[in-house]
Parts: sequence; C-alpha cells; structure tokens
Amino acid sequence: MTKTGESRPCRRSEADPYANRGKHPHRGSTVEENTWPRRVPVGWVVVGSLAAGFATAVVLPFAPFTMIDANIFTGMVLLGFAVGWAFLGGLSTRFSDQPQRWALAPAVCMAVAGVLASLGPDAVVDGVLDWVWPPALLVLVVWMFRRARRDLHSRAGLLALYPVLAVLVLFSLGGAYQTVGASLDPPATATHGRLIDVGGHRLHLDCAGSRGPTVVLEPGGGGMSADMGLIAPAVARDTRVCVYDRPGRGQSDPVADPQDGAQIATDLHTLLHRGHIPGPYVLAGHSFGGLYVMSFAKQYPKDVAGMVLVDSTAPKTSPVAPQRTGSYHLIDRVSAMMASTARLGLGRLLGRLNYSTLPSQTRDEARTSAATANYLASFIDEYGVASRSTRQAGELTDLHSKPLIVLTAGDDHPHAWMAAQDKMATLSDNSMHRVIAAATHQSLVADPADANTVTQAIHDVVGSVRTTTPLADP
Repeated sequence: MTKTGESRPCRRSEADPYANRGKHPHRGSTVEENTWPRRVPVGWVVVGSLAAGFATAVVLPFAPFTMIDANIFTGMVLLGFAVGWAFLGGLSTRFSDQPQRWALAPAVCMAVAGVLASLGPDAVVDGVLDWVWPPALLVLVVWMFRRARRDLHSRAGLLALYPVLAVLVLFSLGGAYQTVGASLDPPATATHGRLIDVGGHRLHLDCAGSRGPTVVLEPGGGGMSADMGLIAPAVARDTRVCVYDRPGRGQSDPVADPQDGAQIATDLHTLLHRGHIPGPYVLAGHSFGGLYVMSFAKQYPKDVAGMVLVDSTAPKTSPVAPQRTGSYHLIDRVSAMMASTARLGLGRLLGRLNYSTLPSQTRDEARTSAATANYLASFIDEYGVASRSTRQAGELTDLHSKPLIVLTAGDDHPHAWMAAQDKMATLSDNSMHRVIAAATHQSLVADPADANTVTQAIHDVVGSVRTTTPLADP
C-alpha cells in the first residue's frame, strides 16, 4: 500500500506494444527504431527500375567488348530491358509494400529473346523475331497492363509504366507490319541485269541501249539504281546506259566494312571490266555520287570520256586521313542500330513516303530495298566515311579538255554551295555550269521535268564525246 499523497510509479503493461521500444529484448540495449529494409514509395521503384532498364539498353549495345551486327544489337537491347523489368519485380518486392512480381515475366521473356538474338543462328533468329516475337509481345503487353492495373496502386508508377507499354505495343505492330509486308514483297531476285563478283561480294549491274560511249549513272548518298528510274530509260534511247547498286542496296551483297569513295570507284571499275562493258565512259553522279565519279576519274583517267555532276557534293582538297583501325567503332554500332530498326518497319514506312514519282517498277524496287536491314546499315556506313570520300574526290584536279557539265539546283542553296559548284566547273576547260531554276537537290532525279534537264546534260556530253567538239548550249 502507498501512503496518501505519495506518487506511485507508472508501470507499463506487459501487453503494451511500446513498453520495450528501443530496448533489446534480452540485454536491454538500445537499437534502431526503424528496422531494415525501409519501405519506399512504389512509384519511385517503378521509375527507377524503368530508367535503369532504359540506360542499360542504351549502354550495353555500345560496349566496346563485343563485335556487333543487327541481331546482336537487338539482343543487347532486349537484355537491357530485361534488367529493368527484373529490377522492378525484385526491388518492389523487397523495398515496397506493393510487390510487382508480374514484372519478372517480361524480364524472363526479354532475357531469353535477347540471348537467342545474340547467340542463335541467323535463320532461327530471323524466324523467331519476325514471326513469333510481334504477336507474343502484344499478348505479353496486354497481360502486363492487366496485372499492373490490379497490383500497382501508385499514380506516379502508372504514369511511368503506361508510356513504356504503349511503346512496346508500337514495336509489336511495327514488327508485324514489317514481317507481313516483307512476305508480300516481290522475290529478292534480280528480274533484270546481273550479279557480278567484284572480289568477295557481288554487285548488281543493269545496262540498256546501244551505241557509245557508255553512260554510267551513280546515285547519291543512300541511293540505289532505282533512284535513276526517270533518267536511265531516257538516256537509253540515244546511247548505252548502265546503272548499278552499291553494296547493301538493291540486289547487291552487303559488305562488312564501310566503303569510301576510293573503294567504290575500285569496285565500279572491276564491275564494268568483269561485266565486259568497254570504256571510256561518261560518268554522271548525283550528290554523293559526284564524289564517287570524281574518285573514279582520278584513279582511272583513261577510262573517262566525260562527266556530268548533278548538284554534286563538293570535294575537299585537304589530305585524306589514315584508314581507321581497331575492332570497336561508334559507326559500327550506329549502323547496327539502324539495321535493327528494319524489324520495326521503319525503313518500310519511310520507303512508302518516298519514291512516288518513279516509274512503277523502279518505285517498287526502291521501296523493297529501303525496307531491308542491309539498306539501312549501308546508309549509315556511307555517311560514316563521308569525310574520307570528299577528300579522295578532291585529289582530282584536272579533267583537261574532257566535256564536263555541272548542274546545280537553283532553289534553297547557300552562297557557299553555289561557289563550290562554280569551282567544280573549272576541272575542265571544256565545261559548262547550268543552274536549274526552282529545282531542288532531290527533284533533279525525282521530278520528271527536272530529271529531263539531267538527261539533256548527259546527251550534250555524249554528243561532245562523239563529235570531239566543244560543248555548246542546247
């Protein structure tokens, strides 16, 4: 008993859950009130995991420790995304009160697909990624959406997740568009012309017409023989004309390394020789094609009778840099990246937006080629060595009295471009510089009226070669 007025010490009930807070149950020592693991908002886990997956998908294909092609690049990207989904499933279970274990399913699917794309035989990879992956991905995304709606109760998390799922749906639809479209394309065999081995790879050559000298058409950067569909038939009415596809374009084989202007000229010379097309030739090059015909004229001056430069890229007179060496090059990665986008239908979509003014046969050929991984890779490869090509073309300093016509688009060119066109006209003392008013760089080969001016210029040079007389205005 206690005396009246004495204070009685307060005793906590043993049932009080806070009675021993901060004490070790056996030694009475002080411990942390908040035990590990700490709980974090699941929205942060979603954002962080998806960001980590995206970063891994970007960095992994560009790592310098692996050789790369389109399939390996695709596999590395899939493995990167698999990391993000695995993080979401594991971290949300460990550190949040809303475990998203469903995320482990896409992690496993993408990891398996990534390993298959990186290591599997090309035929198997192409079959799986083309026909199986698009519908499987769509089904997977629908399932992921439903599970996220059920298990993820975070507005921030859903706002981060939904755009990712939408992109995956676009990838699925793009893959299906490419696969179905490719199955409906004409067979990948040359219906005209022929394939000729030029030393380790074959190039597609197509010639028409008669009489000499033979005209050789060189399309611009990223171009193919089909781009000359408005010009070649018109030239063939008066003289023999040949068009060909550089590596990776049209029916021509791809090559492992990017080709600069000097190598393109060497391959073209071999192609014409093995194709039994006698020279000397009248060379006509559009845009980057102008660089290549100038390199050809520098390397094989006796095989050139005349030249037409169609809004040509200007050469540079600085020394040619040494050829790059080593197994890791950024351009290889970018090339593989562009090639991998062919599986998503990007090239096919861009092709449908272009070439509409070409004749039907060449239009279909151009669109079919533009949809392929080889074309997209070769497109990047070509621009990756553009600096070397411009310097190699700059080594040509004199065409002597061989007829030369420089055609320049009169619309939307800066003063420096026009000045460079004037300078190219000085390569020969038998030359003319014609500015085509209202024409654009591309319309000179894509617009029927502007293409006629190119045909006329070629005929004028051919006429000068045949008659051995100076050029004259038409």
